[in-house]
Amino acid sequence: MRSKLIIANWKLNGNWSFNEEFASALSQGLKGIDLNDRQIVICPPSIFLQQLGGLIIDQAIYLGGQDLSEELSGPFTGEISGAMLKEFGCRFVIVGHSERRSRHAETNELVVKKAIKAIAAGLTPVVCIGETLEQRQGGQMESVLATQIDALLSGVDQLMNQVVIAYEPIWAIGTGQTADAAMAEEVHSWIRERVSKFSPAVAQNLQIVYGGSVKSDNAEELIKMSNIDGLLVGGASLDASQFLKICQAS
Repeated sequence: MRSKLIIANWKLNGNWSFNEEFASALSQGLKGIDLNDRQIVICPPSIFLQQLGGLIIDQAIYLGGQDLSEELSGPFTGEISGAMLKEFGCRFVIVGHSERRSRHAETNELVVKKAIKAIAAGLTPVVCIGETLEQRQGGQMESVLATQIDALLSGVDQLMNQVVIAYEPIWAIGTGQTADAAMAEEVHSWIRERVSKFSPAVAQNLQIVYGGSVKSDNAEELIKMSNIDGLLVGGASLDASQFLKICQAS
């Protein structure tokens, strides 16, 4: 049985006092809740990883990076390697988020390289895929997702059992719009079927999480779907009380 994975992507947010308050509220709120069937991941800006690593002591809460370099080391100003993230206690790292793909021109090839580097460093890459509103309305959703998935399958190959896929319809990120549960389930089922052509066993065990304006009032409906194995939460993850409700809904 696939466990539920709830990931908080803080993006460019957080500060020393906010982090302390959030960690305290999260730890208190999760007391008495059985977390055996789920994992909770906090992905703050990398400069806060050490601080949060000292604040979060619950064994069911993990740290994650928001991105990593495809390089191991060298003259790459501003980059952070998988080994560095691992040293700071990370277990996961987000790879290929749509904001990275659009703002930093990350290609499918680069995303695959990053995923491989993450695995080599002992991290679980959460590889984001998704389509724009224009692509969905133009009937291109499946072809866009297929291109992203197939690049991942061929590039990562036998290491696919160490990957998480995050489906984030780009038109729903930060817009307040969201795919309803039935719509999201349909796409997740399609993704799993696509992966099954590569390996039925990998597809069966693959965690596929949904992201895109996830909030406490839609989390429970989404997480009930059989092919939705978790949630990638953006803005709502900055509100400790709302994020707790999302974790409880899972």
